[in-house]
Amino acid sequence: MNVPRETVYAALFGLLVQIPGIVSASRRLEHWSTVSVQPALFMVQSNQEPQQTGRGLPPKWLLRAEVYLYVNTGADPNVIPATKLNDLMDAIEKSLGPGPGSDLMQNVQTLGGMVSHCWLDGEVEVFDGALGEQSIAIIPISILVP
Repeated sequence: MNVPRETVYAALFGLLVQIPGIVSASRRLEHWSTVSVQPALFMVQSNQEPQQTGRGLPPKWLLRAEVYLYVNTGADPNVIPATKLNDLMDAIEKSLGPGPGSDLMQNVQTLGGMVSHCWLDGEVEVFDGALGEQSIAIIPISILVP
């Protein structure tokens, strides 16, 4: 791998913490019930998989991360917990699309040119707070590193 894993994960986290509305963030996961300042974003590393590109060639790496997004609306019965969660999920999706640090010709996020592609990948788990004030989303992200 040409780029150290830590550099890649740090770049992704740096991109995500710039999302407007996120008031606390960490790469060390905490349980939502212990996080007093929300909306909060937590990013953790997940599985990593080599992608063989051809005989005698070095593999590309598929790195994965999960983003845990917590939103607590407090005890106000007039606020729908999922509303703010949806806005923040849209902002995460937008940050992983083309824009600053992306390859506009290929229409992909490249984390400033250090990776081939960084994208939302897989089912997003959503707990919308229908029975309380806490909403949670777990968002899978994949990163292809040459």
